[in-house]
Amino acid sequence: MQRVMVCLKRVVDYNVRVRLKPDGTGAILDGVKMSINPFDEIALEEALRLKERGQASEVVVVSLGTAASQQQLRTGLAMGADRAILVETDQALEPLTLARALKALVDREQPGLVLLGKQAIDGDNNQTAQMLAALWRRPQATFVSELNIDGEVATAVREVDAGLEVIEIDLPAVVSSDLRLNEPRYVKLPEIMKAKKKPLDTIALAELGIEASRQFQVLHTQPPPERQKGIMVGSVADLVAELEKRGLVHG
Repeated sequence: MQRVMVCLKRVVDYNVRVRLKPDGTGAILDGVKMSINPFDEIALEEALRLKERGQASEVVVVSLGTAASQQQLRTGLAMGADRAILVETDQALEPLTLARALKALVDREQPGLVLLGKQAIDGDNNQTAQMLAALWRRPQATFVSELNIDGEVATAVREVDAGLEVIEIDLPAVVSSDLRLNEPRYVKLPEIMKAKKKPLDTIALAELGIEASRQFQVLHTQPPPERQKGIMVGSVADLVAELEKRGLVHG
């Protein structure tokens, strides 16, 4: 396998407590720490391990977003990716538009494997990988917690509702990573300095022949209701009675 393409998304760092704008138009992003989507970081780690095992010759990281996404691409380069591509746009992209843009990059780069996270922690859509596989007309393995490559065949362990599922897919293919696939490596300062010299190409979304059209509109954003204070009950009978009163159980 010559090349692995990994998709990275810029999101609010998972350690940051998200705050919403008072007018309900979205999250407050000014001055907030941004990072690589955690599931995408796991996907990148898996690609780097494939290269270290001699099963891939090049790892290319790509991102679609504003110029600020270069920060996450540089982090990917510091982790060990060989080069980066930023598809620059100021518009928020829906999963189908993302998948179409990634398909255009796939046509250019001709990767043997595309890796990305199963979902982004901001939108939680869990759609882009599946849409890309459909547009590419190639096999897919989603929610992967273990991946093994043997020639032109990949064996993937998937986390499904009933437990674990093992499937085989022909390459090229799309694979989305689950939380237990691996633990991403820690980036050290020397790698960060070296990453500044690695190639990072920027192209406009329009150059791929993709329009950033929108099918959906977010009307309002609000936080979840505050957790109600608990109460103490004196017996099991009192507990059951309270649950029945709240409609949580039926006698």
